Amino acid sequence: MNWAFLEGLLSGVNKHSTAFGRIWLAIVFIFRLLVFLVACEKVWGDEQKDFDCNTRQPGCHNVCYDHYYPVAYTRLWALQLIFVTCPSLLVTLHVSYREERERKHRLKHGDDCAPLYDHTGKKRGGLWWTYFLSLLFKILVDGVFVFLLFYIYEATFFPPLVKCDEEPCPNVVDCYIARPTEKRIFTIFMVVTSFACILLTLIEVFYLCCKRLRECCRGGGRSARENSFAMVRTPESGKQNSAFKEKDKMVDNESSAPAYSVAVS
Repeated sequence: MNWAFLEGLLSGVNKHSTAFGRIWLAIVFIFRLLVFLVACEKVWGDEQKDFDCNTRQPGCHNVCYDHYYPVAYTRLWALQLIFVTCPSLLVTLHVSYREERERKHRLKHGDDCAPLYDHTGKKRGGLWWTYFLSLLFKILVDGVFVFLLFYIYEATFFPPLVKCDEEPCPNVVDCYIARPTEKRIFTIFMVVTSFACILLTLIEVFYLCCKRLRECCRGGGRSARENSFAMVRTPESGKQNSAFKEKDKMVDNESSAPAYSVAVS
């Protein structure tokens, strides 16, 4: 695994995330990805080989294993981690697209031209929607995979003994799972971290919406105050009002007075 590439990728995602997004990224990287890479793959190993049944009937062992474990836990978690981290990469790609567009704009119009964006990494316009939709996608992915975990495995969470009566087994067969307690602990841990990530993402969605609403309210109030100040102008005192009137009368008298040559003639 290329750790330098992963470090650069995570630093880019972390740079354009909120405080809640950074906590989410830490949980995904430390408590999910590293645990998956370091521990889970060694704990599971070759599941079908370690799945032992008390029969020698040809095909019974394979059928029972496929019935209880249609998808391996490790492959399901690998898919979950891939899908849940893709939206964060889309946000980073959107920021890179903005930076490239800003660079081309400066090359075309010069360095003194007005920029296209105040800040390429600031969540405004399309980038805000990309970030917001990425959060919704993360919630959906984690929720779907937790549901699949309970639906596919029927929330058994690795009992030490399972009974199988699938064909071509001659009768009810007892099958045993290798290291069931250890696997149950890791499964519960991964489910709890998934729920923690869902909760953090929901908090971040609420935070983004409240922040955006507050900025819209402040912007509307400020523009209304500026318009009212520009349209309404009142004199400071009565003396200034009378001075303005006297000045207007003097201008009227000067404009209505005849020319000097006409008065002499």
